[in-house]
Amino acid sequence: MQADGEFDLIARYFKRPSPGRMLGVGDDCALMPLSAGCELAVSTDMLVEGRHFLPDADPESLGHKALAVNLSDLAAMGARPLACTLALSLPVVNHAWLEAFSAGFHALARESQCPLVGGDTTRSESGVVLSITVLGEVRRTHALRRDAARVGDDVWVSGTLGAADLALRLVLGRLPPDPERLRATRPALDRPTPRLKLGRYLAGVAHAAIDVSDGLLQDFGHILKASHCGADLWLDVLPAHPALAGLDESLRREILLAGGDAYELCFTARPLWREQIEVLGRQLGVPVARVGTLVRGQDLRVLDGAGQVVPVAYRGFDHFSEPCGDIA
Repeated sequence: MQADGEFDLIARYFKRPSPGRMLGVGDDCALMPLSAGCELAVSTDMLVEGRHFLPDADPESLGHKALAVNLSDLAAMGARPLACTLALSLPVVNHAWLEAFSAGFHALARESQCPLVGGDTTRSESGVVLSITVLGEVRRTHALRRDAARVGDDVWVSGTLGAADLALRLVLGRLPPDPERLRATRPALDRPTPRLKLGRYLAGVAHAAIDVSDGLLQDFGHILKASHCGADLWLDVLPAHPALAGLDESLRREILLAGGDAYELCFTARPLWREQIEVLGRQLGVPVARVGTLVRGQDLRVLDGAGQVVPVAYRGFDHFSEPCGDIA
């Protein structure tokens, strides 16, 4: 018979050997060293069933994504992962679900060198709730802070935009069924790739960065607000995922500018770094596109190919006012 107590579940599904010089799962606190000259980077995200993922979400993919969205925050700061913690609230103990979830979680933890070193489990009265904290380190003065952007900086975006948001619309039936488009975009929704290497190499090169989780306009707007800058974004050069081709233009534009769950990096850097950033992208196999410039003032303008302002009435996902916005 399988034991279902809290400590049995932790030992069976989540306890793993910790790297040398690190004390992990099994004590009151985890202990870990920091490299000389580095600061600690910490980020926490919560995923709630029904708001961030569907009840029938594949548990292995959910385990991957739960950690990936947190690692993306470390990438946006230019930090190297050190470890993570997981708080898990379950309405019932489902061993098959836990086996698959922990497999997806630990696979990405190994790949990203971010071991699970602690956390908590408890019973919930409704759906599954996940809360993950990631810890990383970044060299002092090299963190990609939101308030460090400067007028005259180029604006860059990694990868492509729109795939996850398009997949979500198809999954939820907000668009007519399109199996081909869903096959092309579903991996971006279920198993995002945190841009950890790119973020680390940008530390000390870029000025500011953010990961695109709630929509490009909304997330990039946080940089502008913190840095007291305005910006011009060039709609025609935004890196759209190929599956967006052929969509109604107004829908395509909305998905590009306001679609969430991309987990790509939006960052700013001085123009003299253009060639180096392009070379870095090629070396890492991560496309990077220069999509705008920072200007004086507080306005964020979207310009078309003729330099005309494109009216925009949307911004991005709101975790309090919108149900099921970035469901996995």
